Amino acid sequence: MRDRDNLNELGFKERRSGAVTILDTDELLRIKLRFGGSSVTLTNAASSLLADGQKHILLNLEQVKSISARGLGELVSTLVIVRDNGGELKLFNLSRTVRQLMGATNLFTVFGLYDSEAHAVHSFLASTTPTREKRSAELARGKVTNDRM
Repeated sequence: MRDRDNLNELGFKERRSGAVTILDTDELLRIKLRFGGSSVTLTNAASSLLADGQKHILLNLEQVKSISARGLGELVSTLVIVRDNGGELKLFNLSRTVRQLMGATNLFTVFGLYDSEAHAVHSFLASTTPTREKRSAELARGKVTNDRM
């Protein structure tokens, strides 16, 4: 899968790998605009992506060396918005400090955390591939018309 850069209606930079949208955050968890020195909040960026039908969102936290309580709150708020709209939000490239903080606050149990972009992108494929049990349940409810399993 080849990444490609896109510019959405809010003007922030996003990358795509298949159906996964990748956002590179700055140290304050903001998404930089493609042109100029401004940025948009993480929640605004996620809401814009969801409105465009992009449900698989991956955050690159490489620039985030430490995170405040406010930053953690913004991550959780964004996760809630994404999940409430039928999407998934996952994180990768966490610094040692951020990973430790996620562990200390038990947030590692609610976020998908990955070391590399490739593993994180692949995890979306795994989570959207129906299991035999899930397909059987959907078939029983009439949600699946194809009876191949």
